[in-house]
Amino acid sequence: MKLAIVTAYPPSKITLTEYAYYLVKSFRQHNDVEELILLTDKTTGKKDIEFEEDGCKITIRECWSFNSYGNLFSVSSAISETKPDAVLFNLQFMKFGDKKIPAALSLLLPYACKVKKIPTIVLLHNIMEKVDLESAGFTDSKIMQKIYGFIGTTLTKFILQADKVAVTMEKYVTILEDKYKTNNIVHIPHGTFEIPKEPDYSLPEGPLKIMTFGKFGTYKKVEIVIDAVEQLRKKRPDLDMEIVIAGTDNPNVPGYLDGVKEAYKEVKQLTFTGYVEEVEVAPLFNESAMVIFPYTSTTGSSGVLHQAGSYGKAVVMTNLGDLASLVEQEGYKGEFFLPDNVGQLADAIEKIATDETYRTELGSTNYKAATALPMEVITRMYLTEFDKLIQQK
Repeated sequence: MKLAIVTAYPPSKITLTEYAYYLVKSFRQHNDVEELILLTDKTTGKKDIEFEEDGCKITIRECWSFNSYGNLFSVSSAISETKPDAVLFNLQFMKFGDKKIPAALSLLLPYACKVKKIPTIVLLHNIMEKVDLESAGFTDSKIMQKIYGFIGTTLTKFILQADKVAVTMEKYVTILEDKYKTNNIVHIPHGTFEIPKEPDYSLPEGPLKIMTFGKFGTYKKVEIVIDAVEQLRKKRPDLDMEIVIAGTDNPNVPGYLDGVKEAYKEVKQLTFTGYVEEVEVAPLFNESAMVIFPYTSTTGSSGVLHQAGSYGKAVVMTNLGDLASLVEQEGYKGEFFLPDNVGQLADAIEKIATDETYRTELGSTNYKAATALPMEVITRMYLTEFDKLIQQK
């Protein structure tokens, strides 16, 4: 099979690049994939396709740009020229741009593939029905939220023209089927990027690192993490803790983390890592005592949760619908707090920081949950769906 994947790809900083990297790494090792055609965004740096493991041929076509009005035509042309047997889109609604028109136009691509009669699956990481537009940084206007909702519904109808739409949360299948009266939706879990050997759950000497990871400023806010640790420091001066803010601004709120740095410049042992390169991910997680998820809303399955599990980390999460569902479905375990409740978060951090046995128990449970769904299993599920579609066509 010649499989094309439409996605942003490292060294791109556009969303879902890391997920694309591990999709490619896994797909190329399946015997029934003879060639991967990466239809990617244009970057100045060289695409990262240097893998240690043997695998199939990889062809790269840089054929689209963030916020370009021509993506629909350039990607469609690249598909016609490369003639893949099947196409996988690695998507969320702001994948192709944060400007409304180019973002919307590019989401017509799955429909274009249907017109070309190419077997097509869209991996849709979020659905508009579960996005809090205000928390996610789109708009706080009720009128504009209704307009966005209408646009989102219309674009979802176009996306659902694909042969199959894969979602990472099981309840998303029911939501979409009920609203759009369709039967082409399948649940394929997020999966875990890497499965390191089970850790010994020990921590390096020095302060306990309280880490949070992601793109911050919209529905992920770091102030509550800093406030909670500061509150705990006053209560437990015997606890030596470092706060680690790992990641960058969400594109919708440039300058957010710089503002936080300025506001909390007097706080001791507060580290901002900036963008985390792939080689830095493992040390970052391994050195952390726990991972905090300071979300005010959720927009789908959490890749960071799967990463934390793969490194055997205890987690502290906001008690929100999608995260709570994911934890229950996939067997993760952690401490919960209500959004904006600093005291609850401080208590959760204390419980893990002061009880090594409990911290190890959480980490071990999360490691077992993560190892149940490696990317090899996830990509095999996609290939099975593609085989069915090819046979039907």
